[in-house]
Amino acid sequence: MVGSVAVVTQRLEGSAFMEKMLAMEFLRVTEAGALAPRAMMGHGDNSTADQAAVESIRRALDEVEIDGTVVIGEGERDEAPMLFIGEKVGTGRGPVVDIAVDPLEGTNLVARGAANALAVMACSEKGGLLHAPDTYLEKLVVGPPAAGKVHLDFPVRANLQIIADSLNRSVSDLTVVVLDRPRHGELIDEVREAGARIKLIPDGDIAGRDIGCGFGTGVHALMGIGGAPEGVLAAAALRCLGGEMLSRFCPRNDGEAERARAMGIDLSKTYRTEDLASGDNIVFSASGVTDGDLFRGVHFFGGGARTHSLVMAYKSGTMRFVDTVHIRERRQVGVLRL
Repeated sequence: MVGSVAVVTQRLEGSAFMEKMLAMEFLRVTEAGALAPRAMMGHGDNSTADQAAVESIRRALDEVEIDGTVVIGEGERDEAPMLFIGEKVGTGRGPVVDIAVDPLEGTNLVARGAANALAVMACSEKGGLLHAPDTYLEKLVVGPPAAGKVHLDFPVRANLQIIADSLNRSVSDLTVVVLDRPRHGELIDEVREAGARIKLIPDGDIAGRDIGCGFGTGVHALMGIGGAPEGVLAAAALRCLGGEMLSRFCPRNDGEAERARAMGIDLSKTYRTEDLASGDNIVFSASGVTDGDLFRGVHFFGGGARTHSLVMAYKSGTMRFVDTVHIRERRQVGVLRL
């Protein structure tokens, strides 16, 4: 009996230690990822901005005391020189974890100087994040009040009414985020016919939209088809927030469908938040690159920069907004505004 108590205590202490350590370490990682591409904002070069973020996050991860494996990254090894799926990250010491990372969520946003670009990552114990194929995912994302009530197979009008009822509002009070793509023409018509407002976004459906559904940003739902890897990252955030994502994989061709099945994906299944991010020790971190709905972007000043981030941990139920001043050259720093 004493031995069993000791084992349980050790596991709890290990989980608490992992969470505390990784929350702050991953904050440092996403801050590094945000700082690198921000200087390229508006230059029209999305590939260089993305490369800068990848390199910065890779260097920062190398210093973290983890035995990590990238399960959501920049692509397969032959497509991505760093942060490829299956790549080992960290020092090789410390907890064994799976990593999902998008070094620059919204490369086109940075290239155009547009809002809502992020550096984002999540981790969990091994097996706690779905190894999703690089294909599309049909999604319905709602905040905590509507979680467990909506369904991907319900008509759009019915889901909107459920969301409105859960918030004690009318459908006309709702704002639904949809990626501005030709494939969403019918969906947009249905939302408008139901009477809800629409916020069309050019890119970046994690950035303050999936997350924003749980933070009172004026976004009440996200609907439509987006990237599956980004969906796993959003699911990790929603597990921490108490929101919900219902999703179904939508391969673009037979080759993607075949690969998804080979990876164990059931193309007829509706995946819930817990299916995409099943871990008990999820840690999520995001840092703003450009100003947006939920995050302030990187702001430079003489001798340094300032970042704005969100770090969440599922097990402890903590959500921390972190405002960090990075001083590079003390002699150049003037008055810092609080």
